[in-house]
Amino acid sequence: MKYVILGASAAGINAIKVLRELDENAQITLISKDENIYSRCMLHHVISEHRTLQNLNFVENDFDKKHNVNWIKGCSISSIDIENKFVSILENDEKIPYDKLLIATGASSAMPPIKNLREANFVYGLRNIEDAYKIREKSKTCKKVAILGAGLVGIDALVGLLENYKIKIDVIYREPFILNRQLDDYSASVYEDGFKNQGVKFYPNASVKEICIDENKNVTGVLLEDETHIPCDMVIVATGVVPNASFIDSSIINYDRGIKINNRCETNVKDIFAAGDVVGKNAIWPLAVKQGIVAGYNMVGNEKEIDDEFIFRNTMNFLGIPTVSLGRVDIIDENSIVKVRKDKEGYKKFIIKDNILTGAIIQGDISYVGVFTYLIKNKVVVNDLENKIFSIGYSDFFSIKGNGEFCYNI
Repeated sequence: MKYVILGASAAGINAIKVLRELDENAQITLISKDENIYSRCMLHHVISEHRTLQNLNFVENDFDKKHNVNWIKGCSISSIDIENKFVSILENDEKIPYDKLLIATGASSAMPPIKNLREANFVYGLRNIEDAYKIREKSKTCKKVAILGAGLVGIDALVGLLENYKIKIDVIYREPFILNRQLDDYSASVYEDGFKNQGVKFYPNASVKEICIDENKNVTGVLLEDETHIPCDMVIVATGVVPNASFIDSSIINYDRGIKINNRCETNVKDIFAAGDVVGKNAIWPLAVKQGIVAGYNMVGNEKEIDDEFIFRNTMNFLGIPTVSLGRVDIIDENSIVKVRKDKEGYKKFIIKDNILTGAIIQGDISYVGVFTYLIKNKVVVNDLENKIFSIGYSDFFSIKGNGEFCYNI
């Protein structure tokens, strides 16, 4: 059996592990633009020089040899021939045949339609190791940087710059507070206040009109829609991602802001699977890993389905303050009950509907996050939950059988 994997990140690599485990005689070909395997979640540590590319590698150095993989590095795909079952390599038009194909090509930084953004020098995304290297190098001579976007990638970039560079940083974003998909205004303000104490300036509810450039097309500033001019000599764009799927024919493979898949990671085309950021779902590492594993099982013929999409589950630890966001915290049903507590241990916010926990933000003391995750994921009904929520612990879900054995009672 010939398996071809497109993409050498979380989804593709985990699919290969499964394929080799289940089919020791398989012919596995990996094709990737990347020439190294690394965690994109940790790129900000490269900017701060706390980690190297080698430190970001999440597999053994000889992964391809250990798993007997033919790895074609530094190459992209130009097209897929569905009828004859082969992919064409863009750089040399080589045809690579497959019996089963996994598209796990990830995503790239989205570049919004802002005047001069694409032609300006010293404008970077933060998606690949090359981006991190460019930002790090420019940071050594940069006096002021503007970060567009205040989601997880934007704040990661901020942290990476703060940790090792004494430059001024402005963060510009459309939302009323940072990390608005994961946090609420209070928990976000805890981080905002901490960053402000380190000299960071925030521009919430702001839209960018133009990137200002000089005669050499070097960045000189950012102009907002309200005509506010923010000087800078580097711009980092963190306003979202676009799936790397330009090589697919969307009239053949179903595509809607990402390749559409079912719970077995199958596309609508027989023997073609997709996983990771290219499917355009919740772009987080655990989901990409899970999809890669599930795809690997189904490519071999062992049926397996996604049983956890990790939707809106995020953990972060900026400025030494751990925070966990669970469930839907950005949209609260009018029939929901919201319980909040602020004390010396930190901040807790729980969203409850019909005695079911639907969302939570826990900042500071993150004890019992496992319990809350279980309750949300499994939609567990807990009688009088609104009055119990701040005292719930693991012991609330244990009982003793007649033989003295402990067991969960949910």
